[in-house]
Amino acid sequence: MNTSFYGHDDLGSPLSAAVAERDQNTMDMVHSALRKKQVMLAYQPIVQTLRPDRPAFFEGLIRVLDQTGRVIPAREFIDVAETTETGRQLDCLALELGLTALNKHPTLRLAINMSARSIGYPRWKETLHIGLAKNATVAERLILEITESSAMVMPDLVSVFMKELQSMGISFALDDFGAGYTAFRYLKEFYFDIVKIDGSFIRGIATNPDNQVLTQALVSVAKHFDMYTVAEFVETEADAQYLSSIGIDCMQGHYFGAATIDPAWQTKETRRKAS
Repeated sequence: MNTSFYGHDDLGSPLSAAVAERDQNTMDMVHSALRKKQVMLAYQPIVQTLRPDRPAFFEGLIRVLDQTGRVIPAREFIDVAETTETGRQLDCLALELGLTALNKHPTLRLAINMSARSIGYPRWKETLHIGLAKNATVAERLILEITESSAMVMPDLVSVFMKELQSMGISFALDDFGAGYTAFRYLKEFYFDIVKIDGSFIRGIATNPDNQVLTQALVSVAKHFDMYTVAEFVETEADAQYLSSIGIDCMQGHYFGAATIDPAWQTKETRRKAS
C-alpha cells in the first residue's frame, strides 16, 4: 500500500523533502542576516480605544533582510527558528534593539516579543541588564510579550521570571490569548499585566456571532484578573466599533497603522537632530 497517498507521509516523501528544504532555506537566510547584522525592528502602534488618535505603546517586531535587501517579517521565519539557538539569538537582538530605542526616545513605551525558552539564556539576561543600567526610566517603559504556546512549555519558570522582572518595573503581555494553549488556572499565578486577544477571534468580529461570544468571554476573564486587554488584527472600522462597545482597552491592527521600520516619532527625532 502506498501510505503517502492516504496522507501518512514518511520522512522520505516528496512533501516532507520539500518542507525540509524550505525550512533549511529559511534558516540559511536568517543565519546570513544575523552574520551581517541585517536585523531591525518594525514598530506598530497599539492605540487606546477611548483615544484612538493616541498610541498607548508600540510593539517592536523583529525583521531581517534577505540577500536582495527585502525586509522579511517574523511570520516567515519565527516558527522554524523558535526552538533553536537561532531563536535565542533573535530574541537577544530584538531586546537589544528595543532597549536602544527606549534609551533614545524617552517618551516611548515599547513591547518586545520573547520566547519563554530565552528565560535561562545568559546572553538575553546580560542584554537586559546592560540596557536597563543606561537609563532608570527604561524598565517602566518596557513590556515583554510572551506567547501562550511558549509560556505553557514551562509555566512555573515563567511565573518566577515575571515576578522578578515586574519588581523592577517591567510589564508583561500574554500574546495570542485564547489561541488554545493556556490553562486558565495558571492565569492567577502568571499575573500578566496585559493580554492580547488572538487575531483569529478579532478579524471580522462585527459580523461573527461565535467570535463575539468567545471574545466577550476572554475579555471577562482578563478583567476579572485585572489584566489590560488588547485586540490584535483590527482591520475594519466595523470591527473597531464593536470592540469598543464591549470594553476592549486597546486595539492593534492595520486599521490603525501597519508595522513600519520608519515610525513617525523616529523620523521626527532624526529631523530635529539634523536641523
